[in-house]
Amino acid sequence: MDLRLESKTANQTTAPARRTEALLDGRGHLVQHSKNVSKEQKAGGAAKDEKLEAQTVESVIAGHPFLRDLKPEHLRLLTDSAMRVRYEADALIFREGDPANRFYLIEQGRVSLESHRRDEAPVAVQVIGPGDVLGWSWLFPPYYWQFDARALEPTTAVFFYGTRLREQCEQDHAFGYEMMKRMTQVVIQRLQAARKRLLSKRG
Repeated sequence: MDLRLESKTANQTTAPARRTEALLDGRGHLVQHSKNVSKEQKAGGAAKDEKLEAQTVESVIAGHPFLRDLKPEHLRLLTDSAMRVRYEADALIFREGDPANRFYLIEQGRVSLESHRRDEAPVAVQVIGPGDVLGWSWLFPPYYWQFDARALEPTTAVFFYGTRLREQCEQDHAFGYEMMKRMTQVVIQRLQAARKRLLSKRG
């Protein structure tokens, strides 16, 4: 996604973003708001989707383990840059090498993190699901994705505009420290998962 385009999109969605559900493509572009989803798609979501819709984005953010013990003012910064999104099964959420300018808290579904070489089939490095964090490259230079991320099944998540949050991390060093500390743990988990995958292939 072009960072300038994201900035424009962020400005347009700031007010309603907290309570909006959207369908995004692999570059984070808006595909469809939930109010335009067909009756068949809505029916397919069934009880789990109804339960999720009952939760506000604010409550999901405040109750997520990744953000536990974060100060209320910092939770508000995150909430102001967030919205709920959905991806259909097999949707590409982001692609290795593309600009990294967002991250997600997974609410429902499973996402495969994959790596590949040119002209070779992708290799799954890790599968993550509800309660996990997707995306850390938005916070660390050079701000490019290190893996592909693909939805294995219909997936609901809270989406955060990382470019805006990077600016806020620069302005509020306490907030920046908290995000850096938490995202570093995600990086370590991803590296450990990649190491285990490599060792299993050798075995």
